Amino acid sequence: MQRLAGGKLKLVQAALRLITQSRSLTSLGLRELAREAGLNPNTFYRHFRNLDEFGLQVLGYIAEDMKAGVRQLRQMADSSEQASHDTVTFVYHYFLANPAATTVAVRELHGPSPVLRRALEAQLDASAREMAEDILERGLVPGVDEVVVQEISNMTIRYILFRAMDYIEKPEQRERIQLETERFINRQFRGALIEELDSGQILALKQAPAAD
Repeated sequence: MQRLAGGKLKLVQAALRLITQSRSLTSLGLRELAREAGLNPNTFYRHFRNLDEFGLQVLGYIAEDMKAGVRQLRQMADSSEQASHDTVTFVYHYFLANPAATTVAVRELHGPSPVLRRALEAQLDASAREMAEDILERGLVPGVDEVVVQEISNMTIRYILFRAMDYIEKPEQRERIQLETERFINRQFRGALIEELDSGQILALKQAPAAD
């Protein structure tokens, strides 16, 4: 995705400053947004056709800002446990430093705009695919089928987003939330590995010649 610059970047960053728990992207007024960005209100329509298109840029900006750091950590991990720990730590700390990003992601996933809902779902799917690719490329869960790794990655991405608001709003529970999230991920992969081993043993028994 092309990096934002100039007026586009100023408008996106202004939106993230204005968004709170009680406000969504589609509730922002164009004059308010332009004023916060230090631009003329007419500038908005030189960059975006409507609020949905603007919302797509905001979601893309958040995703690109976060995904690069996550991928770098996973690609250096030596085990699935390290990968889950590093990923969860990075993402939760990112959300903590950028609470507006969390608010946008959580709200728009169930928000009024079908365009933004579909876009956010697509971004979550893309993040899950990248997670699965990194895990498979590094051989972090040997023996687990590629399809299963993808399924667990999908669940993981959505679980982290589900817990993100609690992590931000409940500082006394942050350590527990992070540990619970890591345990959730590790249990999924361990369970998948056990399932694969059990399936292999059952197949071996079926294929073994019958005793005379």
